[in-house]
Amino acid sequence: MEKFTTLTGVAAPLPIINIDTDMIIPKQYLKTIKRTGLGTALFSEMRYNEDGSENPEFVLNKSAYRDAKIIVAGDNFGCGSSREHAPWALLDFGIRCVISTSFADIFYNNCFKNGILPIVVTPEQLKLLLDDAERGSNATLTVDLESQTIKGPDGGTVHFDIDPARKHILLEGLDDIAGTLKSDPSISAFEGKMAAARPWL
Repeated sequence: MEKFTTLTGVAAPLPIINIDTDMIIPKQYLKTIKRTGLGTALFSEMRYNEDGSENPEFVLNKSAYRDAKIIVAGDNFGCGSSREHAPWALLDFGIRCVISTSFADIFYNNCFKNGILPIVVTPEQLKLLLDDAERGSNATLTVDLESQTIKGPDGGTVHFDIDPARKHILLEGLDDIAGTLKSDPSISAFEGKMAAARPWL
């Protein structure tokens, strides 16, 4: 998994509450178990018209936000079904960070497992960040995970909290397997002691 240290990029404003996982990646795209290729389907029902053409009103279709790396969204982002394809689609599009006042628990956990940083901020902080994001490609945000800060284009800084263990996972780029393997010496030592003490097992 790619390490997350500092991210500077355009932030797309998506001030919609209760963006669920079906909105992020509709059910017809769940047949694949590949993590790549889903970026084109991200928010497809809002992003495309019925004839397959782009909806010019949707934020990610606007020239200023086509290369967005951050989404600033409304409350309760990622609610709905527990599909891991949702963070896969975000990551494949190029989104490495989602900022909201709240997230659905399963989506929140899945983000960390896939190298995406979900940041919880206050409503007041969200308003400031949405104002920054509305300014388009001339106003980038810088997310620094080590210092737990978000810096706006005018130098304003927002601090955020994060669980230390989850912070470590992202900084080191560890998925579940890699995280377990880091404890391999301790696991092997324990297994050796168990084998000696209880050879019948």
